[in-house]
Amino acid sequence: MSISVYKISKTFGSQKALKNISFKLQKGEIVGFLGPNGAGKSTMMKILTTYYTADKGEASVNSFDVLTEKKKVQESIGYLPEHNPLYLDMYVKEYLAFNADVYKTDKARIPEVIDQTGLSPEAHKKIGQLSKGYRQRVGLAAALLHDPEVLILDEPTTGLDPNQLLEIRKLIKEIGKEKTILLSTHIMKEVEAVCDRVLIINKGVLVADKKLSELRDAEEQIIEVEFDYRVEEAFLNKLPNVSHVKNTGGFVYEITFSTSKDMRPAVFDFAHDNQLKTLQLSRKNKNLESLFTELTSD
Repeated sequence: MSISVYKISKTFGSQKALKNISFKLQKGEIVGFLGPNGAGKSTMMKILTTYYTADKGEASVNSFDVLTEKKKVQESIGYLPEHNPLYLDMYVKEYLAFNADVYKTDKARIPEVIDQTGLSPEAHKKIGQLSKGYRQRVGLAAALLHDPEVLILDEPTTGLDPNQLLEIRKLIKEIGKEKTILLSTHIMKEVEAVCDRVLIINKGVLVADKKLSELRDAEEQIIEVEFDYRVEEAFLNKLPNVSHVKNTGGFVYEITFSTSKDMRPAVFDFAHDNQLKTLQLSRKNKNLESLFTELTSD
């Protein structure tokens, strides 16, 4: 097991950042870690990387306990924090050599990670001369330098332009063939593009643990309908195969059905039979974004 987390809790003063979080990551998985701002993602990552100590619970990386075997955990992890700390006056190779000294890693690895992260065209420059995308590559190269089995990436594509986004996503996907990756991000498309599985955290509680394939293949759909006046949600629950009804504002409702059959005709007939005027009726795919909104909106 690459990462094992069992009933981890963490409190800062009166704020409960994490509440009994449990999950496991197998070797070779790329797992997206999602949640609103302040949900506890970075806190969990800092516990796994030994920057923070949990108040309760247990966690291990590559079977090394994060509390009692910190050095072994640090040797097993490559970490790219949200705010990538770089020495802008250093040249790329100079910075990686500095990191190799810190990790006590063979400097022969430097050309390998430069090639692996696509830094070769810019390797002769100072870091301060690089674009945001290439600086992220430098951070990834430093994280990979000691050849860790696990990568923890906190918002690795923040501030990148569309071309840089595609390049970094491709790089993460490639690295993930050999490493276990826990990836925190706010970008749903990023998770759908590179991840095998998603963990969703809200207010310190793990509210979902799903494989992306399960989400894509789920026999569920959302019908968005607008009536000419407000209807009680309980009334719409009388429709067949309804699993969830939500008023999204005004007279607009999202009705989730647990079937792959197109339910728009059923909604239209239901409205007609109950003297409701249908002003708008459309079908939406049940996707990661809708799941995230459903589980994290107040």
